[in-house]
Amino acid sequence: ALQTYQTDPAMRKMLTQLYFYIMPVFNVDGYHFSWTNDRFWRKTRSKNTRFRCHGVDANRNWKVKWCDEGASFHPCDDTYCGPFPESEPEVKAVAHFLRKHRKQIKAYLSFHAYAQMLLYPYSYKYATIPNFSCVESAAYNAVNALQSAYGVRYRYGPASSTLYVSSGSSMDWAYKNGIPYAFAFELRDTGHFGFLLPESLIKPTCTETMLAVKNITLHLLKKCH
Repeated sequence: ALQTYQTDPAMRKMLTQLYFYIMPVFNVDGYHFSWTNDRFWRKTRSKNTRFRCHGVDANRNWKVKWCDEGASFHPCDDTYCGPFPESEPEVKAVAHFLRKHRKQIKAYLSFHAYAQMLLYPYSYKYATIPNFSCVESAAYNAVNALQSAYGVRYRYGPASSTLYVSSGSSMDWAYKNGIPYAFAFELRDTGHFGFLLPESLIKPTCTETMLAVKNITLHLLKKCH
């Protein structure tokens, strides 16, 4: 984005008219653990006083239908929702930030691995969001933009019907707290196994995903409601 600011009018428009808040890694301790101990680790690394199991699924820990369908109360499960909503310092910190700025924030994008999907609310139920036409249009155009890079086709749609039902997700929380565009990218597996692969294989995922993000951002500037 910064490298093309001078040469790309669309990028210049985006960066001139909008603020971007970027968190490179949400679950820092869990991410570090995945490098050193368990490649497929997905939870945080918080300790449990009753069980030897560590961590909470940070994407089940948000206060939106917390620990309902698609989440577990058992601390040893991968989808453990935690002892209470926002029990994890990572979730609490980001929720606090979003609450503080939610009147100014128009979109929330989270990046996961891996499935080749672009998802939007709801995750916790089968229902159509009020601004479905705008969000669906943005997702459709973003997926087409992504495909234009290397021919990779992402599925898109409501998370509950496109992937599975899950409760306590950050995407649903952002949407329910007044952020009209909330998306979750499930990146293709070169992103998931990125540190094991040469840069020549990592870069395409970044390039195509950036096209989708750029497309969603330009959609915001059109003020679809």
